[in-house]
Amino acid sequence: MTQQKIYLVGAGIEGWEGFGSKALEVIAQSEMMIGHQRHLDIFPDFSGEKMPLGDLPELLDFLKTTEKQVVVLATGDPDFFGIARFLLRNLPKERIEIFANVTSMQYAFARIKEPWDDTIFVSVHGRGMHPAVDKIVAAEKICVLTDKVNTPAAIAAELIDRGAEGYEAWLCEDLGLDSEKITRCDLRGLLEITSSDLNILILIKTYEPNLIQYPLIGIDDDEFQTSKKLITKQEVRAVTLAKLQLQNDLVMWDIGAGSCSVAIEASNLMPNGRIYAVEQNPQCIAFGRENLGKFAARNVKLVEGEAPEVLDGLPDPDRIFIGGSGGQLEEIIITADSRLKPEGRIVLNAVTLDTLTRAVEFLEDHGFTVEATCVNIAKTRSLTEYKMFEAQNPVYVIAAWKGNQ
Repeated sequence: MTQQKIYLVGAGIEGWEGFGSKALEVIAQSEMMIGHQRHLDIFPDFSGEKMPLGDLPELLDFLKTTEKQVVVLATGDPDFFGIARFLLRNLPKERIEIFANVTSMQYAFARIKEPWDDTIFVSVHGRGMHPAVDKIVAAEKICVLTDKVNTPAAIAAELIDRGAEGYEAWLCEDLGLDSEKITRCDLRGLLEITSSDLNILILIKTYEPNLIQYPLIGIDDDEFQTSKKLITKQEVRAVTLAKLQLQNDLVMWDIGAGSCSVAIEASNLMPNGRIYAVEQNPQCIAFGRENLGKFAARNVKLVEGEAPEVLDGLPDPDRIFIGGSGGQLEEIIITADSRLKPEGRIVLNAVTLDTLTRAVEFLEDHGFTVEATCVNIAKTRSLTEYKMFEAQNPVYVIAAWKGNQ
């Protein structure tokens, strides 16, 4: 059986424009044309057979067995969030030839007169929203391909829920059609719009002066709204973050988050990560929410409730920090043992010898290798014309892991 070429040809925004002479030549020579009806209608005089694009598995079965020369029509660049990925993964690459056209994303950026070479592109079309939002909160400029479920309004609601409101939004609807409409607003404005199914959402981070006033790590304790006894202090925070061995795109639980100081600095160090700050104290929750807004910690989600019960609905973590246990230390460690990903790490801070002893015993009983570090901090304070050191209570930073790390 002869395996004919499969030509993937991208249509322009309005249809006919942008087809090169070679693309038109292979279309004219093809025996079958496959595509959405709006694409098939571009070629009313096509002499071969037309087949509407249906389920991808059925298309793949057909392409594997056909002896006909086939052209598959797509929108813009078939290689960009398009059908090319599916076909290239399932068919020999030498059978496929791609003719790219202008994408709807390129067209949208041209219409709003905004450069797009520094843009992050994400798609929620037929995908879950949360992984896309994780990328959005870490980016300066984002172009989002939406669908009927994950609408611009739904995306805006999720971003607002995460405290990530600092975006200018451009909603680009029905591009290239007579009904084309481009709306500029903020995220809350998107909540009021019922958008066309054919839309592209562009988000551009607005200037936030707070972000340039604070370091990534080592924020002064006084910058946090907190009950002074319920904060991991600056120097201990630095050691704690070092023991967590954070990487850019991990999932982290901060249990007993208090003022969220650890979660906030962790978010600076892993902008593509997801951090869940768990806290049950109403006063701390209020302080934590205020701090998350102040420091624009977009990838931190405040989870109200008592651990370990509220942990059930969270994704499995790569890192766990336990700043407070509410008397549920062993139960939290049991949950951590069952949920922590391979190569994961737990870091726990203790201020009493009793908690240190219990934590080490619990962790070792559950098969963890444990390392405890005693952090003694003394800071200068003025005494008349002299300075002296004033010691803080020691803090025990306990790191635990399984396997060889």
